[in-house]
Amino acid sequence: MAKTRLTESRIKALRPRKSVRDVRDLHLRGFGVRVYPSGRKRYFIHIQHEGRRTWNVVGDAAVTRLADAREKARTMMVATRRGACPQTDQTLFETVAAEVFHRYGRSNWKPGTFKVNGYYLKNQLLPWFQGRQVADITTADVQNWFASLHKTPVSADRAAPVLSVIMACAETYGYRTEGSNPCRDIKRYRRQGRERFLSEEEINRIGVSLRRHQDTCPTLVAIIRLLLLTGCRKTELVTLRWRDYRNGHIHLGDSKVGPRMVWLSAPAREILDGLRRKSTWVFPSPRTARSLTTAPVERFWQRVRSEAGLQDVRLHDLRHSYASVAVKQGESIVTIGRLLGHNNPETTLKYTHLGDDRVVEAARAMGAVLGAHAR
Repeated sequence: MAKTRLTESRIKALRPRKSVRDVRDLHLRGFGVRVYPSGRKRYFIHIQHEGRRTWNVVGDAAVTRLADAREKARTMMVATRRGACPQTDQTLFETVAAEVFHRYGRSNWKPGTFKVNGYYLKNQLLPWFQGRQVADITTADVQNWFASLHKTPVSADRAAPVLSVIMACAETYGYRTEGSNPCRDIKRYRRQGRERFLSEEEINRIGVSLRRHQDTCPTLVAIIRLLLLTGCRKTELVTLRWRDYRNGHIHLGDSKVGPRMVWLSAPAREILDGLRRKSTWVFPSPRTARSLTTAPVERFWQRVRSEAGLQDVRLHDLRHSYASVAVKQGESIVTIGRLLGHNNPETTLKYTHLGDDRVVEAARAMGAVLGAHAR
């Protein structure tokens, strides 16, 4: 961290870099100016008192004279050592979180993700961290927060990445020291997996139920069959446009993981080719000019699974079952990941236990080949 005797001219001459830059004042220890990549400059104090580091904004260098900033910094330092330093609104957790959602969230999260993350911010994060200086939040603070949610592990696991993004952006925006993200060592709760994989006999029972409704609910029957035959997410299918179905495959321009291709089998193509093209949407809503929503699909699925005696099977489990069949057929993790549209291989690894019998066979085969030479 650079140190110099700050003057008005020197501050004016400071040029922004790709990352946040702090320049300390040799005249007043703990006082300095922070230069942001955007070119903005802020006076700050960063001192240690009774083993605790405190970082606070003093003022904007564009509107505050250096002499006034130094005087205010002295006052804030004295107040801090007395335990009475006033909070600076610019760096309160809730203020920084709002900036992160506006600057990072709107450009990096899909609308649905943005809404869900906002829920976890409001219900899991703000009740604990609101009113705290974002720079003062430590790993211990995060661990205590995480432990407090042990009765709701799903909420804890989903809120933790939101908190981590806020802290990472706080570093980027200059509100925290670089490399200080307190969420790094947080381990998620172990939960029993909710994945449900259908057997061939259960798939046959679903097929029987779907055939009963073929004449009365052809659109909904087609969607359920395609979910099972493609491993697609339900939103990917109900919002499908005819222009996305070409050359025998589905080309998704904006899936959960970004653009991707869905490779179709002959039975899947047969279903799509048998549908009437009466709208730009493959599955148009009967009431609006938009696509069908997931609500009627869910209601129809509840009828189908009830008739098939599979009350514990969720619609999303059809996607899991598609993956399980691929594993049993000996497909690689890379191939299955591409079929499902997974960006992270670890997401696909949860299906590997289904192929344990193949691992046993491989171990026996390797033993037969190498055993004699190892003796």
